[in-house]
Amino acid sequence: MNQLAEQFIGCPYCGEIINVLVDPSDLDQQYIEDCQVCCQPINFNVSESVTGELSVRVYSDDEAF
Repeated sequence: MNQLAEQFIGCPYCGEIINVLVDPSDLDQQYIEDCQVCCQPINFNVSESVTGELSVRVYSDDEAF
């Protein structure tokens, strides 16, 4: 069973730094989660870096993946 990883991301809409929990089994997945501050839909892209660390990139609806 994978443990959730805590990540801090900047909302692409309001700029607030928010704390999210990411499931490492979601590698190479894209999903949408609402910002905890402004409630806008944030697009998440979860991947693994070459060093094996979890990498989370976030986008607004206006940005391309």
